[in-house]
This record gives sequence, structure tokens and C-alpha cells, in this order.
Amino acid sequence: MRKSMTEKEILDIFKKANAVLEGHFKLSSGKHSPRYLQCARVLERPGYAAKLCGELSKKFSGEEIDTVIAPALGGILVSYEVARSLGARALFTERVEGKMTLRRGFELGKNNNVLVVEDVITTGLSTREVIDVVKSFGSNVAGVGCLVNRSGEKIDFEARFEGLLKIEIPTFDPETCPLCKTGTPLVKPGSRGA
Repeated sequence: MRKSMTEKEILDIFKKANAVLEGHFKLSSGKHSPRYLQCARVLERPGYAAKLCGELSKKFSGEEIDTVIAPALGGILVSYEVARSLGARALFTERVEGKMTLRRGFELGKNNNVLVVEDVITTGLSTREVIDVVKSFGSNVAGVGCLVNRSGEKIDFEARFEGLLKIEIPTFDPETCPLCKTGTPLVKPGSRGA
């Protein structure tokens, strides 16, 4: 078994994929940031997606995982690739009228062991919503994983939490954002509506 990738090797993949963006970004949480990691730029390359998601799956290889689930849109490819690596089923949740739900005939069974994954976790809001969906079916949350943990603090998901790349990037409330004060144009690159 190959040794685990270092955070530097992981960050180098993001840089090679031109996925480390500089500017003024509105995050899904509503907060603003001068830097953004655009996982879609990494995941558009199947080799990088397989490598990073394979690395994430290694962190949970000792667990009995029936299903891997993620929120749409950013987590869909992560869910698929991690599930493929673990020999599990891949699902995704979607928002319907603002509420996270399973659609498309997807179901979870009672006592399924489910791994919740994401591309990036900042506040954990979407992840918590997916966890609530999993629990509503009577399934077990076996763990939470992400490619990038930019939360800056330990989030308690009441399950094991593993991230490949832990990175601290400043975030600001819109009212106190220094980039807003300088008039730097605001960009909304994420998957949630602006």
C-alpha cells in the first residue's frame, strides 16, 4: 500500500489544476474570502479525482461502509469516486424548496452505514443537512470526509471527521469585509445561489 499523500502534494494538485483562486469571493455560508479553492477544477480531471478521492477513502478503509453520500452539486463526484474506491453505493442529496432531500428514487435502509463526503467544508452547514437526511432514514453516520477542510476549527459532526487538506483561509462577515470596503468585485463561485 502506497504511503499517504502529504498536504503539500495535495495542494500541488490544486495548483496544477489552477484551482487556487485569488480575489473576492462569496462563500456558500454567506461569508466573504480573498481565496477560494475551486474543487470543480480538480475534479474535472479524472486522474486527479481518482487520486484524491482514493486517498480520502483510505482514511475510512477499516470501516464497514454501505453507502457514500454527498450534497449536490460539489460533492457528487467526490461521493462517486470514494464509493468506487470503497466498493460502496454512491448517492447525493439535493435541495427541494430549500430543504435537503433524497430524490431520483434514492433510498437508505435502516442501519445502513453511511459515509458523508464533501468537496470543501467551511461551516459544515450542508454536511449537517446531509447527516439529518441520513438519520431520517434510520441509517448510521459512519463518518464525514472532505477533500478540503477550511473550517479553521474542529467541527463536531458527532462522527469521525477526516479531511485531506486542512487550510486556513480568512473569512469575513459581509458587514466587516475589507474587500467590500475597497470595492473589489464580489464573485460567487460555489454551487448555492448567490
